[in-house]
Amino acid sequence: MSATRATLRRAATVTALTAASVLVTAGVASAHVTVHPESYAKGATDGVLTFRVPNEEDTAATTKVQVFLPTDHPVLGVLVTPQAGWTAKVTTTKLKTPVKTDDGTITEAASEITWTGGRIGAGQYVDFDVAFGQLPEDTDQLAFKTLQTYSDGKVVRWIEQAQGGGDEPENPAPTLKLTAGDDTAAPAASAAKSAGAKATSASPGTSDSTARGLGVAGLVVGALGLAAAAFTFVRTRGARS
Repeated sequence: MSATRATLRRAATVTALTAASVLVTAGVASAHVTVHPESYAKGATDGVLTFRVPNEEDTAATTKVQVFLPTDHPVLGVLVTPQAGWTAKVTTTKLKTPVKTDDGTITEAASEITWTGGRIGAGQYVDFDVAFGQLPEDTDQLAFKTLQTYSDGKVVRWIEQAQGGGDEPENPAPTLKLTAGDDTAAPAASAAKSAGAKATSASPGTSDSTARGLGVAGLVVGALGLAAAAFTFVRTRGARS
């Protein structure tokens, strides 16, 4: 009988650890500043990039967001979608290497976008939409280094990049993959833009967070199911002995 109880305790411990691991992983994954969609075709035109900024602090609000655009592979024709409660400032810089387009040679491009004046509270996020005229054709990805400033003065630097296919760094920069040929991500960007007006300054109750929550719940339920099966097996075996 003591062996049976020990087995049940082990099963319960495994279940608890599994559930805790799933929940912790989901929390870490959702705390990063990210760019959506995750990919676009090289040289894509007239699209939208959405920078999702979640607040990962319980006692402070996000009050400033700075997104730095690469100028070695510039994003052309940047326009910022108005965001209620926030003021956006776009900084441009002269390009070291001008870009030739069908409309002429481009010598300047946006290098930084800063949003101030608003607040992102605990358990909330804001989607900042940025329209572009054309993406570069001569690189496989774009990293948008981002600084997130909180009301208590803390600054989180989302500037790190994975090296050589290694593990994701602690504070990864939002990264957009650029693919060859047609890409199906463009329609997703339009959908994100239309949904953004409804989801602005949203709590985790929005569809994206709901989907993550359902996925986590499914994994936890699966773990509990395995524990229940182990319990039944052990109890039946104990009864027979």
